[in-house]
Amino acid sequence: MRVLLTGGAGYIGSHTALVLIERGHEVIVLDDFSNSSREAVRRISELSGVDVPVIELDLSDREAAQRALAEVDFDAVIHLAGLKAVGESVEQPTRYYRVNLDSTIALLDIMRERGITKFVFSSSATVYGDPIYVPIDEAHPAGVDLASPYGWSKFMNERIVHGAQTAWPELEAVVLRYFNPVGAHPSGRIGEDPSGIPNNLMPFITQVAVGKRERLSVFGDGYNTPDGTGVRDYIHVLDLAEGHVAALERIAPGVETYNLGSGIGSSVLDVVRAFEQASGQAIPYAVMPARAGDVAVLQADPGRANAELDWRTTRSLEEACRDSWNWQSQNPAGYHA
Repeated sequence: MRVLLTGGAGYIGSHTALVLIERGHEVIVLDDFSNSSREAVRRISELSGVDVPVIELDLSDREAAQRALAEVDFDAVIHLAGLKAVGESVEQPTRYYRVNLDSTIALLDIMRERGITKFVFSSSATVYGDPIYVPIDEAHPAGVDLASPYGWSKFMNERIVHGAQTAWPELEAVVLRYFNPVGAHPSGRIGEDPSGIPNNLMPFITQVAVGKRERLSVFGDGYNTPDGTGVRDYIHVLDLAEGHVAALERIAPGVETYNLGSGIGSSVLDVVRAFEQASGQAIPYAVMPARAGDVAVLQADPGRANAELDWRTTRSLEEACRDSWNWQSQNPAGYHA
């Protein structure tokens, strides 16, 4: 298939592009480069041996999107583009709703006008809010008392996809609810390169390891977990990328929803210890007050994706730590060296 990969220059997008190419698909990267780098696309081409075409575009600008995509030939869309920082979304709610919702609406409208029916949407485990039970399966309530505009924008986008499919039965859509992506390509050529202070645990740890930051902030040690720190389900970014391809290759009319996670819960301190073991670097940390909206445990039940997509994670947390360190140690300033 010829796949339009929105947000294809980002962390998850760049790894998904490589896996798509490895599986024999063609990739067109669409990105506005507001939180990504053209260097990532150059390295995708370097690693794959394929010249990857790029469209620079803000998808939330519907008229610009229609013009830019009018003559572009593609068979399917994997939609990763969007704003994704939980804390920032609390400070800039209207921006998050405008960008994240308008881009999806524009894309679905363009697809319908063109008769392109295959659509994979990047959602998030944040739609589950503070879970009632763990591990979380797809039957768990979603869209209830969510803590951030980011989480609400993901849930609202899911409803937009369902509504579009009801009105347009030919639409074949998959909604993928991610847990916590970590790791990097084992070559060290592509990885997570956040702007400013990282919002996620692993890039913060790796920046401490290369001396960019003095210490890790651990937000809360009083949770009802084995060591008091928050527990999350960490999934290697290449396993996540392979989940997208599995979903695309098994797509069918209707809307299906899958959790993409490892099914294993690891605390913040578990990750710190695993990284220290993998890298040989000591990670100093300081315990800070818990953040509003953080939950104690977020862990996937990935059984449905295992069974229906014939997909499962194959890489460990230790491998993710090793690959993250390989990326950061080779690229201490990310793509902007």
